[in-house]
Amino acid sequence: MPQTAKATGDISSVFASLSGEKETKLPPRYIDLKRKLIANNAGKVQASWDRLIESLSSGIEEAKALRERIVPSVSYSDLTNGRLSPRIIEEIKTRGTVVIRSVLPAAEALALKERTRAYIEANKSITRDFKGQVFEIYWSPSQIQARGDPRMIAAQRALQRLWEGLSEQQTTTPLSYADRLRMRTPGDRSFALGPHADGGSLERWEDPTYASCYAEILAGNWEQYNPFDATNRANATMDLYDSAGGCAVFREFQGWLSLSSCGPGEGTLRVNPLLKQATAYFMLRPFFSPPKNNPSSLEGWELDLSDSRFPGAAQGRGQEMSDSTHPHLQLQHSMVSAPRVEPGDFLVWHCDTIHAVDPVHNGMEDASVFYIPVVPKCPLNERYIERQKASFLVGYPPPDFPGGNGEQYHRGRASPEDIKRVGGEAGLVAMGF
Repeated sequence: MPQTAKATGDISSVFASLSGEKETKLPPRYIDLKRKLIANNAGKVQASWDRLIESLSSGIEEAKALRERIVPSVSYSDLTNGRLSPRIIEEIKTRGTVVIRSVLPAAEALALKERTRAYIEANKSITRDFKGQVFEIYWSPSQIQARGDPRMIAAQRALQRLWEGLSEQQTTTPLSYADRLRMRTPGDRSFALGPHADGGSLERWEDPTYASCYAEILAGNWEQYNPFDATNRANATMDLYDSAGGCAVFREFQGWLSLSSCGPGEGTLRVNPLLKQATAYFMLRPFFSPPKNNPSSLEGWELDLSDSRFPGAAQGRGQEMSDSTHPHLQLQHSMVSAPRVEPGDFLVWHCDTIHAVDPVHNGMEDASVFYIPVVPKCPLNERYIERQKASFLVGYPPPDFPGGNGEQYHRGRASPEDIKRVGGEAGLVAMGF
């Protein structure tokens, strides 16, 4: 195993709620960090918070009324042929989530799932998983085929055009970030991953470059914040603690390719569709406290820089949200299920989007996906892809993920020839070859 490999584990390594870890007190230096970030903007930040809470409340009412209809859907052909209207582009940017229909034909997606099942079955005794629902599998031929398919790369390239602040080459050359797969069975309650945002937790405030991505929010101008400006994100450090599940890569969108027919309540994704307001809220939340004489009140919160807590955040863990840590989000109302997806649909969400999964899979069939994000070609990501390529060649887990032998001894593991056969030159370049 490489000396830089992370400890063995599974997806529970990323989240305190899945691993059973209790909140730990942060050292006093985080008080200094809070004061440094707010600096002399106390008045502006307080006024900004008050405006934000009002806007957030209005947006939550809209989410309550529309539910899954609030998430836009577009066809693969309209996306890749540049036929999206200005209205739908604005809707995607506002919601932070979109379903791209029929990136792959349904029959092809279902065939990928069956080949994946055969791969897992052939290597059952040496495959690590989280309670039989999320598998530490990265290098199966089916995953390689899905990531490198020219239609997938074309969809990723089109989605990259929604971003600003990167060069032409960076926004037209997607890289292939290897991630897990999920095959959630009907009735499952174990993979009850609650509301969270990936891409680190404390890093958003602690890394100066990462924090600069949210400069307008921290300066008291949340309305001017542009979630789709990648100028500084491409250089930010998102994994300061080398955690067993922290992401060192700038992902413009996280996403998954559906291998099943799956609707609301059937083990699918849940998202907060108020991208700008929700991001501003969880970025400002550590700086505010409720009235001391009425701690359960949602009104009258004031700036408070006296303690080191960053609610829902911990060193080496993801950023999680709950009713107790982030009450103004009204998560029972603001989190909505994704619309029904069919095999071959590609669902993506902005890297800051608060998301979760259905706590119970109430459907009648499996809810299976390949996790496939949208990753631009920038120096930060290229360095990672070089390391990922080395892991691929020997079958180890990718650098961002829990270590161990991975698929080193798996029968039928994919090879560079598989990448070339599926994706040609673009597929090889995306994987660092």
